[in-house]
Amino acid sequence: MKALIDNFGKTSERAFLIGAQFRSHSAWEIKDSLEELAQLATTAGATIVGDGFQKLDSPHAGTFIGKGKAEDFAEQCKIDEVDTVIFDEELSPGQARNLERIFGCKILDRTSLILDIFAQRAQTREGKLQVELAQLKYLFPRLTRFWTHLSRQKGGIGMRGGDGESQLEVDRRKVSERIQKLTEELEQVRRQRLIQRSGRK
Repeated sequence: MKALIDNFGKTSERAFLIGAQFRSHSAWEIKDSLEELAQLATTAGATIVGDGFQKLDSPHAGTFIGKGKAEDFAEQCKIDEVDTVIFDEELSPGQARNLERIFGCKILDRTSLILDIFAQRAQTREGKLQVELAQLKYLFPRLTRFWTHLSRQKGGIGMRGGDGESQLEVDRRKVSERIQKLTEELEQVRRQRLIQRSGRK
């Protein structure tokens, strides 16, 4: 799991926040939402170096915000040496890939940030299993953004699969197997908890 998610907390990452103001949202609503996102990112261990938003009628299919606006933000992020860009809305896998190409750094959305915080704070075995399972289910359709193996403890390029098997296929297989194993482990933990509860009664 650690090979697929670069958790905050190990090092302080320089983060830039991006929001979208749709017609149904007022200026103060987007401001409040970005402030809340900043608090979440700070909780996760990031240092906020800036933020911005764009007025939109609807999300752009390829990049969520307009491509030109994304390129403007990307230039600003390069100047500020930003490590991570966090969007206030959930991104599709395709949008995240396109944005990573434009920004040249890690792209997160609000959902992945919240999952990261849960992962840091989970204490019980059941809680940790639930968080990892949620993370894997969230990441599964986004695996084309990641090129590392579950078996590695740090980020970086993983070893290639065997003949005729692409890295993406390897990762999908490993994640599917891990999801199945976690589901079984979680069910076992829940059964044990029920047995213990019945014993106490």
